[in-house]
Amino acid sequence: MGAQTRFSVAVGCDEAGFELKALLKHYIESLGYGVEDFGCYSSSPVLYPDIAAAVAMAVGAGEQRLGVLICGTGIGMAISANKIKGVRAAQAHDTYSAERARKSNDAQILSIGARVIGPELAKSIVKVFLESEFEAERSGAKVERITALEQANRALPPGDK
Repeated sequence: MGAQTRFSVAVGCDEAGFELKALLKHYIESLGYGVEDFGCYSSSPVLYPDIAAAVAMAVGAGEQRLGVLICGTGIGMAISANKIKGVRAAQAHDTYSAERARKSNDAQILSIGARVIGPELAKSIVKVFLESEFEAERSGAKVERITALEQANRALPPGDK
């Protein structure tokens, strides 16, 4: 009997991240995860906010546990994904930031830039992100505060929920 899939990871990219996404899909699968591809499906130009929103909505709805977004810099994808309520997307171009995004901020989506990092570093970053777990005891109150800010859609006085 084959190895059981850990969980499925949502992936998405724009045209700048198309080649890196293809490589990362295979790499993620080699680590024992499933992959659901939300596009794009060619190197033709697309509106990256639509791809980011599709991944973020799947993650936010609980259909996917984690997501990986790839564009030229990782910036636009992260900004777009963070517009979806309940989603925390983080741009990371080093393994430490990817680890802290999960452990300290409970980020569910990693955003990386194909024009910023190479494929080997991208694989290392994705692996660390997928294998890190949120440290709720240490950072739970901070993430709860982030959620309260999102729900209020305004600045909150210290201690206000």
